[in-house]
Amino acid sequence: MKTNEEKTAGKELPAEGTVITGSEALIFSLLKENADTIFGYPGGAIMPVYDALFDYRDQLNHVLVRHEQGAAHAAESYAKILGKTGVVLVTSGPGATNLVTGLANAMIDSVPMVAFSGQVSSNLLGTDAFQETDVIGITMPVTKWNYQITSAEEIPEIVAKAFYIASTGRPGPVMIDITKDAQFGKIKWHYEKCRRIRSYFPYPKVQMDKVEKAAHLINKAQKPLLIAGRGILISKAEEELMNLVTKADIPVTTTLLGLSSFPVDHPLNVGMPGMHGNMAPNIKTNECDLLIAIGMRFDDRITGRLDDYANQAKIIHIEIDHSEIGKNVTSDVAIVADAKDALSRLLPLVKENDHKEWVESFRKEYKKEYEKVIKPARESKGLDIKMDEVVHLISDKTDGQAIVVTDVGQHQMVVARNYCFKQARSFVTSGGLGTMGFGLPAAVGAKVARPDRVVLGFAGDGGFQMTIQELGTIAQHKLPVKMILLNNSFLGMVRQWQDMFFDKRYSFTELANPAFTKIASEGYGIASRYIEKREDLEKAVDEMLDTEGPFLLEVKVMKEQNVFPMVPAGASVSHMVTE
Repeated sequence: MKTNEEKTAGKELPAEGTVITGSEALIFSLLKENADTIFGYPGGAIMPVYDALFDYRDQLNHVLVRHEQGAAHAAESYAKILGKTGVVLVTSGPGATNLVTGLANAMIDSVPMVAFSGQVSSNLLGTDAFQETDVIGITMPVTKWNYQITSAEEIPEIVAKAFYIASTGRPGPVMIDITKDAQFGKIKWHYEKCRRIRSYFPYPKVQMDKVEKAAHLINKAQKPLLIAGRGILISKAEEELMNLVTKADIPVTTTLLGLSSFPVDHPLNVGMPGMHGNMAPNIKTNECDLLIAIGMRFDDRITGRLDDYANQAKIIHIEIDHSEIGKNVTSDVAIVADAKDALSRLLPLVKENDHKEWVESFRKEYKKEYEKVIKPARESKGLDIKMDEVVHLISDKTDGQAIVVTDVGQHQMVVARNYCFKQARSFVTSGGLGTMGFGLPAAVGAKVARPDRVVLGFAGDGGFQMTIQELGTIAQHKLPVKMILLNNSFLGMVRQWQDMFFDKRYSFTELANPAFTKIASEGYGIASRYIEKREDLEKAVDEMLDTEGPFLLEVKVMKEQNVFPMVPAGASVSHMVTE
């Protein structure tokens, strides 16, 4: 696969007023929006666009996935890593409906993405023509905006609007459905980027009186705690966050989607909150006198039982989406703004401070958790390998510098708890929707985005099989993704709940799995290795990391390992179980 630097200049765009087809207009519009990569799958209703793409394949790298859901997840990951809008291109009917899960995932995780689907000709709309589906009706609930183009003249304007909406304010996915006659139609070429839309105000004006109130609360707080969410990464506010917390000596806890926004090994990083988070931030949430939440939505996996969540604390909530303010947790000071803008204005008003004893109290709680939970899981001496020791070893071997992608399940929580992220934009996972099957195509998107960095894709045996066909994408495009399959022959997280809350009645959660390494090596020509003995683990990890191309490392792990600590559903975050 060619990197951006290796690509040729390609054909020049036509001069203003040149007569072109709607399909060409779409390709040229993408180039005008500085798109360089498309994740897609061709079909009859989008064939004119693919034909136009043929002449511009050096400027628009096309990644041929094996399923349209994979295209959406790959584009999401690409967008998260680079902070730019992902692009998806599919055909009508099932091609478009296969995107729905990916659109929903991007919507709840605030990922900028523009997806294009072909559609039957406009004269056939509503006739139940072959592969006709009401794409607009289906995708309306899971997109930030959607639109059906029925005329070639609309294409440049709608594409510009789509990119503007997807990438501004709280980002999200946009779906554009294009009829086949619009793709064939002729227009005079003209493109103008969208700068504003009436009644759409993506960046609220910061109210300085709210900022001053927030600064006052921070300056007088004795036990402050800051929760950093994905909004920090979206607004590229990592530096502002660092400056604020080091100046005021505030401990930082990062949500699952906020991981890598603040270095894990920084003295003020006190871990991850939530259901499978660290004990210290969960316990201290109900002890702090000030809770500062930035770019996060107080979802149920963070808060636990709302009645017992941070009742003793004043709460500052910085969030760009006004609808999230007060939705779950009432704030004392709400700053509706972009995180970077708000923090830049807040920093000069915050005084230097020292909360040494408060910060130390987090370390004491961590030591308890380390001795009771973390150390035994990482240093297991039994016959079975535990997931924690695999992730911890790989974290050490890569010095916390890799881009880490996960699927969904127990391994996801284990990775979040054990990988030492040292660089921003280094963690990609499905947060709000919890989409099994996300991991493998997301690893594809991450590697396409950053071919210069090591990309590790962790998955369980359940999620891996949901999108296993994307091994074909990895093989065809020769993407050197390092895949770690933690195989316990169970739908692990569901089994854990059955173990803890359903009297160990393992109802349909045990899996009869295929020979994964044979599928990879013999089926796709991808180097692979299977291990089940601890003495083979380090050598196998070294082999994986030293291999130039893609590699699948399958590790047979403890079959009935549970992930602790855990906040049971409906419990207070300060009541975590450890066994």
